Amino acid sequence: MITTKLPGIQACVFDAYGTLFDVNSAARTAQDALGENWQPLAELWRTKQLQYTWLRGLAGHHADFWQVTGDALDFALSTLQLEDAALRARLMNLYMVLSAYPEVPDTLRRLKAAGMKLALLSNGTPAMLAAAATNAGIADLLDATLSVEEVKVYKPHPSVYELACERLQLDASRICFLSSNGWDAYSAKAFGFRVLWCNRFGQAPERIPETPDAQIATLVELPGIVIA
Repeated sequence: MITTKLPGIQACVFDAYGTLFDVNSAARTAQDALGENWQPLAELWRTKQLQYTWLRGLAGHHADFWQVTGDALDFALSTLQLEDAALRARLMNLYMVLSAYPEVPDTLRRLKAAGMKLALLSNGTPAMLAAAATNAGIADLLDATLSVEEVKVYKPHPSVYELACERLQLDASRICFLSSNGWDAYSAKAFGFRVLWCNRFGQAPERIPETPDAQIATLVELPGIVIA
């Protein structure tokens, strides 16, 4: 039973990777080639991908998320001694069309029907986000697709979160931000959004400012929290 309510919300803004789109689905789809290495590869690829965004941000050496994703994959393939040009190309192509989590399309349709503005706010490049949204059948439900490429720095820099306020012309307190990444959810709350942490994998709480308004297990719970 849903007990949390966030009144006054006019827009829901979603992180893309890990929140709407399953970042493990590329490696899972290539199990025929990867065998039992598919999950270790998926986990290392994702870990290194995020590390490279943070390291590039701190060093001031920005490169877009497509390059970062490829660099992280190269590291993972090398570490697991799976270096193969055809396999790399296949995995990168699969990353462009990651599977959406099953509840995503219906949840977004319910929110849209209730008059909620909807947006993506992601590290992904515009081309990556457009491909994933189209593949998931949600592109026509989005009022905005916001990429860090507009500010050339990755989350959790406040200028990334500010993009949503500027594009949707709403105060941060009127926006509910959703992320399955704890560091992202906590950082978005510190920026000023109302935040629901979609804690899909039962992660422990982060030790950074500030605590999200509530946790949910999947996006199924979202409409009951934000729709009056």
